[in-house]
Amino acid sequence: MEQFTRLDPEDLGLILKTLKEFVDREAPLDKRLAWDNQDVCPESVVRAMSGPDVGLHLAFLSSEFDGMGGGAYDVYRLSCEFAKVDLGLATAMLAVALGTDPIRVGCTREQQAKWITRIANEGLIVAYGVTEPEAGSNVSNLKTVAERVTDETGRVTHYKLNGVKQFISNGSIADLYTILAKAPDGPTFFVVERNTPGLTPGKHEIKHGIRLSDTAQVVLQDVVVPAFNIVGDKEGEGLKQANEVFGYTRLMVAAFGLGAGVAALDKAIAFSKERKQFGSYLCEKQGYTHKLLVPNSVRLAAAQAYIEYVADLLDSGTLDRQVEGSVAKLFATEVGNIAADDAVQALGGYGYCVDYEVEKIRRDARILRIYEGTSEIQQSIISIFRLRENVRTKGKFYDGLAGEVEGLTEAGGPLIARAARMVSEATQVFFRNKLTHEQFAMFELATAMAEVEVAVALARVAARKNDPLALAQSRVWASDVAVSVPTRILKVTSASGMVEPADMARLGELGNLSQAIADQTGRLADMNFIAQAITAR
Repeated sequence: MEQFTRLDPEDLGLILKTLKEFVDREAPLDKRLAWDNQDVCPESVVRAMSGPDVGLHLAFLSSEFDGMGGGAYDVYRLSCEFAKVDLGLATAMLAVALGTDPIRVGCTREQQAKWITRIANEGLIVAYGVTEPEAGSNVSNLKTVAERVTDETGRVTHYKLNGVKQFISNGSIADLYTILAKAPDGPTFFVVERNTPGLTPGKHEIKHGIRLSDTAQVVLQDVVVPAFNIVGDKEGEGLKQANEVFGYTRLMVAAFGLGAGVAALDKAIAFSKERKQFGSYLCEKQGYTHKLLVPNSVRLAAAQAYIEYVADLLDSGTLDRQVEGSVAKLFATEVGNIAADDAVQALGGYGYCVDYEVEKIRRDARILRIYEGTSEIQQSIISIFRLRENVRTKGKFYDGLAGEVEGLTEAGGPLIARAARMVSEATQVFFRNKLTHEQFAMFELATAMAEVEVAVALARVAARKNDPLALAQSRVWASDVAVSVPTRILKVTSASGMVEPADMARLGELGNLSQAIADQTGRLADMNFIAQAITAR
């Protein structure tokens, strides 16, 4: 995979400034609410985002081929800020990046020089064609077929594609498609141009949210493309290429979850400082702040810390980070959805009305738990691969995380360490007692794993910053994890009836729920401090 480096902070700042100015000018709130109400993708606005005067797509294209060559951190920042504005428009831009990814990771240099240069200079809208009506995340059920076309000597000169792609972002408006099809030697990506005979956008999907993005079927009937349009130099590399980009693309969707959650929380905070009930502002009421604001502030801070950790890994060259991408996506999209839902509650009747936008954020954010792999797919990936790694290393992965944060007392490190050691033992227990065959149990383990890993990331950041707000947020999340992880694991292991009594006793000892309850001392004071800090008038 091509290596990326971070942009100069000034260049990144210019991109984010350009985004804000563009949205203020071309897609202000009144227009976005109208497009949403009419279920219209503003194609001219989507095209302008990649046009010569804006060029937001250049951030994730190689500088060698006329892009800016931004790294994972830069794309995370752009994705997060875009999501704060509108997840529909953000999805249209994500689709361009996603559609380009097979070219970026799989094409030869000659192919990249052709396609990426065109995407950069012509501002082409790109679509990623993998999902099918009967093959969502299960690409092994792929039905689209690529048939070889040979000349009189038997040399492959073209491929003929037939099939239907479903739920394709930018499906009706794309100029270029990267289509996954079953070739004779296995699943293979092909680059297909919009004007190729036989390629037809199909049914436009009327959606619950992200209505400003185009989602449609793409129908391929005897679509003939040159052999040059295969992604790479041989068939059968499609699944490998798709897996290579998951850590990267799922990080972008995680950034969407963070951005949507922050936008919703910000609106709830602003409302709390303007609205009075029974003689005082809502921001002065514990029942409001400690239920609807503080927990979301904590979870979103944790999500941000983990997303930035994964971006650092990717930008340092450690690119095989599918599990980390899954942890980021699972956690950030789930907490983003919670924050959006709580914002509707926070605004009461106004939150349910269109003009205040939080109901739109809530509708838009809901898809984040589904596209680019559902939360359940992420739980499967996390539990299977993390369990395998921790068992293989005899506990070194999670025991190592425990040792790393044990001494970060001011950030709640000892509580996180205890939960990490319990997760480490749980992987051994699940393996020995064959709970790996119980899907629900594995999902619960995955959630516990994600909570621990995100807590470690937040504790690292809080300790490094030594900032009172970050430290309080880390302590509150640590106290949550100290209770939720052992509760989750003990419930599911007991419920299974498959775990030996000695193993149950060991898990109970490591989880130490009585101590976890005792460790809640000081939590309310931290929540009071966070509430005051985030609602400071």
